[in-house]
Amino acid sequence: MESASTKTGNGETLLRLFARAGSIASIGFIALIFIGEAATLRTGNALTSRDVLGLLFFPGGVLAGLILGWRWEGIGGGVTVGSLMAFYALLWAFDGRPPRGPYFILLSLPGFLFLLLALLRRNGQNRATEA
Repeated sequence: MESASTKTGNGETLLRLFARAGSIASIGFIALIFIGEAATLRTGNALTSRDVLGLLFFPGGVLAGLILGWRWEGIGGGVTVGSLMAFYALLWAFDGRPPRGPYFILLSLPGFLFLLLALLRRNGQNRATEA
């Protein structure tokens, strides 16, 4: 018979697998977008300050967070989610509305999973010290 900690450990392992696989998929997809957009930048169109700030948060901060999440789940998840929130706030400030569609959130989803893993680990450590 399996103990509760074994079931939780297996669940965390599966969640970690999804977070890491998702981060690889997100990083790859964002890289493909940048390769495609590189041609647009070569046409001489200058980036505005709004564009630079937006790129700082998405994909810059999101990518950094997804990479950091492999080693430090809480920090990586926090950077990813924080950058996504800053990106949404920036677009709201400039456009008066959030971006359309779920795409930015979907590409950042592994960061939310990294945060969840950090929370689960923290709760598990708190339970272990109470016992």
